[in-house]
Amino acid sequence: MTTILAAGDVAISRQEQLAILNGCRATLASADVCFAQLEAPISARGSKAPNARLAMRSPVEWAAALRQAGIDVVSCAGNHCLDYGYEALSDTLRLLDRAGISRCGAGERLAEALEPAILQAGKHTVAFIAASSILPEGYAAQEEKPGCAPMRAFTAYEPIEPDQPGTPARIRTFPHAEDLSALVRQISAARKIAEVVIVSLHWGIHMIPFALAEYQIATARSLIDAGADAILGHHPHILKGVELYRNRPIFYSLGNFAIGQPHEWDPTILRAPSFRHLIELHPEWDLTRQYMLPENTRYTGLAKLVIKRGGDVECRFRPAWIGDSSEPNMLSANDPKFHVVREFLAESNRMAGLASRIDQDADELIFS
Repeated sequence: MTTILAAGDVAISRQEQLAILNGCRATLASADVCFAQLEAPISARGSKAPNARLAMRSPVEWAAALRQAGIDVVSCAGNHCLDYGYEALSDTLRLLDRAGISRCGAGERLAEALEPAILQAGKHTVAFIAASSILPEGYAAQEEKPGCAPMRAFTAYEPIEPDQPGTPARIRTFPHAEDLSALVRQISAARKIAEVVIVSLHWGIHMIPFALAEYQIATARSLIDAGADAILGHHPHILKGVELYRNRPIFYSLGNFAIGQPHEWDPTILRAPSFRHLIELHPEWDLTRQYMLPENTRYTGLAKLVIKRGGDVECRFRPAWIGDSSEPNMLSANDPKFHVVREFLAESNRMAGLASRIDQDADELIFS
């Protein structure tokens, strides 16, 4: 039996790196393999990209701190990977390698970005593949250009009542066929060398509770049909529902995990038009608090995949709660916050029309 834990977004802009992970280190270390989404490059070099809405960059010590906390592998695919240009991305890849953290999802060229991270986890060889659907202009890797692996999607607006001018349209989204085919090929290749293949996707509708985009469902199911054993989603900064498709889990968003508040990266962001729009998406921000994000962005946890003999995957979740300093703290079942997180996940499933059932086993939730 092999245990894999997976966290959502991790990134900091602080002098003290390890403290933000003190409330979860023991749990992270308990897994055979522990994954996280690296939300920001790790570097002291580079200049802010002109099209970065909130340019993020973690200090060089962050890679070693993540390894010390128990993180074994990260996805570098996301909408901040080139916030400080090619130099910072190159530093990130080098610093992760030096720290002994496996990586996937970004590289000096597209082939490297698509290449899986291969790890030995217990008795299983596990492959991690990563890509991003959230792509500022120029952030996608190309054949001879650095960046992250793309899993683009298209948006169309379908009139619901064409004879009623000005009425809202239905938003339709669908995956980019070539990007999807590239991931399918990577899964097929990875299955030849790994018993377990996990795909990490930076995607979805940020800040709005419960909502899933059509392309997410189509993409996730296609990748599981192609042989993926689990999908790990992130980017929305809030937990979303969990689906079991062909007995394989799709975590549509793991939410934030250990990531600083917006003003820690750029104090001027609070006055930016793009930030005001972000607040409008979820009106429960409170800019007077130390933790200014909406209260339900505190709900977090760790996806837990238990790989059993024969390759069956048991889907579990360890609830956690983000404190005022943006630090995740694991929850026990006797803490009322544990049940707040459980109910939010259950409501997320109901609102998204996902049929998975949630049961409890001690301090863990089980999806079936």
